[in-house]
Amino acid sequence: MKKLAIAVAVLVFLVAVLLSGATLDRLYGFAPLDKFFPRANTILQEKVVNEQSDVIDVVKNVGPSVVTVSAQTPAQQVIQFSPFGGFTQGTQGGTVSDIGSGFVVSSDGLIVTNKHVVADTTLTYKVSTSDGKTYDAKQISRDPNNDIAVIKIDATGLTPVQLGDSSNLQVGQYVIAIGTALGQFRNTVTTGVISGLGRGISAGDEFQGYVEQLDNVIQTDAAINPGNSGGPLLNSAGQVIGINVAVAQGAQNIGFSIPINTVKSDVASYAATGKFPVKAYLGVEYQMLTQQIALLNSVPQGADVVSVVSGSPAEKAGIEVGDVIYKVDGNSINDSSGGLGTIISAKKPGDTLTLTVWRNGQTVTIKVTLSESPQ
Repeated sequence: MKKLAIAVAVLVFLVAVLLSGATLDRLYGFAPLDKFFPRANTILQEKVVNEQSDVIDVVKNVGPSVVTVSAQTPAQQVIQFSPFGGFTQGTQGGTVSDIGSGFVVSSDGLIVTNKHVVADTTLTYKVSTSDGKTYDAKQISRDPNNDIAVIKIDATGLTPVQLGDSSNLQVGQYVIAIGTALGQFRNTVTTGVISGLGRGISAGDEFQGYVEQLDNVIQTDAAINPGNSGGPLLNSAGQVIGINVAVAQGAQNIGFSIPINTVKSDVASYAATGKFPVKAYLGVEYQMLTQQIALLNSVPQGADVVSVVSGSPAEKAGIEVGDVIYKVDGNSINDSSGGLGTIISAKKPGDTLTLTVWRNGQTVTIKVTLSESPQ
């Protein structure tokens, strides 16, 4: 009994010491007991510091691989009237402006960017690396099916990025964007999260005569501005998971990126053959209907056809403007399927598909044989 009483007394003494220590810790910052009684704010500070360290490390490692794409307008000889009488000969144009971003995918000078960044074939393009060197774009290849282009420059010893995997992304995942914001601020870094996956958007400039439908893109709240196009979207490990492609007009913190897995096959094919891979082609322009819009209009959720390309497989099969394609080979087209374009991209030229179409309140079944995408 005596030993038990001693043991109890010792235990009470230790508990009293710990409790008094904890009280001192909170009142006077008595730090030695932090590991037994951790402060909540200390845990939060450690988390913030770790997040900041991740961003800093990613920028240090990937920043040298991010480039700025510039365009040079043609110089033209012009005749100008002189205020002192007569005429003088001068030059207009020839100026160089930063217009977009890109990133290095091979040490010998392959650069990936958006197709719309280098869409104007009348301009001369240049690539500037983070160390201040500028190179002429010797060759530009544009993917006819995606907003992707590959630029070749004469350079060696460049640091390529590490391409990640965009098939296992999660909403809420932390991301980092790097690019030439507004065509002025090179290597601008912004952070955010993945706000949504599998989005379908129309990207481009309708006033310049083109609008491109992009399916299965990544939505992020990381600030993406004009000039960021073509730059990388990175995960916290510094791997490229997307190409920044567009920002929603009239909104804040809504940007979009093309998943990097869409780019991998293009880059591999181009590196091996100098060409982009041949892809299947249907030949419709469409707008994906959300579930809410479909319900409001009493139609199935699917792809609302807004135009049919002349001479395309779609026209030959009898697809019409106003059709809603809502099944392909019996599989529904909805948000989770990634959209019609995602389904077509997984097919090969020559494949025959069975389309279930909603037309004027009735269901129509149409068989269509895909062709090669026009180059």
